[in-house]
Amino acid sequence: MLRQRLMDENFSRVTLSFYRFVAIDDPQAFRDELYVRFSSWTVFGRIYVASEGINAQLSVPEQYLEVFTDFVQEHPYMKGVLLNRAVEDNGKSFYKLKIQVKYKVLSDGLDNSSFDIYNVGKHLDAAEYNRKLSEPGTVVIDLRNHYEHEVGHFEGAILPEVETYKESIPVIVNMLEERQPDNILLYCTGGIRCEKFSAYLRHRGFERVYQLKGGVINYAHQVKQSGMSSKFTGKNFVFDDRMGERVTEDVIARCHQCGNPADTHVNCANDACHLLFIQCSECAEKFRSCCSESCKEVALLPIEVQKQLRKGKLHPNAHHKSVRPRHGQ
Repeated sequence: MLRQRLMDENFSRVTLSFYRFVAIDDPQAFRDELYVRFSSWTVFGRIYVASEGINAQLSVPEQYLEVFTDFVQEHPYMKGVLLNRAVEDNGKSFYKLKIQVKYKVLSDGLDNSSFDIYNVGKHLDAAEYNRKLSEPGTVVIDLRNHYEHEVGHFEGAILPEVETYKESIPVIVNMLEERQPDNILLYCTGGIRCEKFSAYLRHRGFERVYQLKGGVINYAHQVKQSGMSSKFTGKNFVFDDRMGERVTEDVIARCHQCGNPADTHVNCANDACHLLFIQCSECAEKFRSCCSESCKEVALLPIEVQKQLRKGKLHPNAHHKSVRPRHGQ
C-alpha cells in the first residue's frame, strides 16, 4: 500500500543524503523534532540519530526542497552539511519515513572516548582526488563492503572482502601498519565511513590521510559537470530501493547465477529468503527474480501458503513436493 501510494504521486521527488558528526545533547528530542517537521513536508527516508551525530538518506518532494534545505542549513546540529544529491534519481528511492535513535549512527565498534572523532583527514574534491591517486606511495582504500565494490570501484583500490564496515577496520589498520604508505586515500558511498575512520587512522599515527569529500556520489556529480575522466569505474551501490547509481557505462561484475556480465543487485523474490545478489535480465526471467529454483517454486505459491510456510505451520512438501525450506523457512 505504501509503495503504491508513492507510485501514484503526481509530483517529483529528489533523493538526498547527508551526515554530520556533532554532539547532540538529547537525541530523542532531536529525532522527534525532525519527524514532525519532515512529516509535514511528506519527506520519506531513513535517518539515524545518536549522541555522536546524524546520518540521513531522504526523498524530498521538489515543492518542499527549498524550505527543507533552509531548515537543514539553519539548524545548529546540521548547519553546513553537504547535501548529496542522487546521481540517477527516479524519485522512488523511499516510500516511508523512518527516524531511529541509536547508540551510534555508524556501527563501527570504535570507542569514541578513546580518540578525537573530529580530528579527521583532509577532504579532497574530485580533481584533487584524481591527482593524489597518481602520486607515488599512495594507497587507495575502499571502505565499503564486498557487495558494494563488486559493481564499481576506483582503479587500483584495495577492496577488503568483508561483510560490514566494522569488520573492515582491523583488517585495513593491520594492512596499513605493514605497508606504511606515504599517502592514504579513503572513499565510501557518501563520506560518512571515511569521516570516522580517517580520525581513527590519525589517532593510530598516520598523518597523511585524505578522504573523498561527499564520497562517490559527490565525485560522480563533479566528474560529469567538469567533463574530467572518472577514475571510478562502474556503479555506485546505494542503500535504497534503487540499489545503484551508474557512474560509468562499464559493467565490471557478473551475474551470480550464469556468470554473464551484469551489475544489477536484487533481493530474492522469495520473502523468506530475500538474499541480496546480482542477477542479469535473462536469469531474472528464468528464475522469476529468485536466487534459485527452490526459491522460485516458493515464490510461485499463493501468498497465504507462503505465510504459513514462514510461520512453520505448513510443511513445504504439503503443497508442492519439490519445495525445500531455505534460510529458516
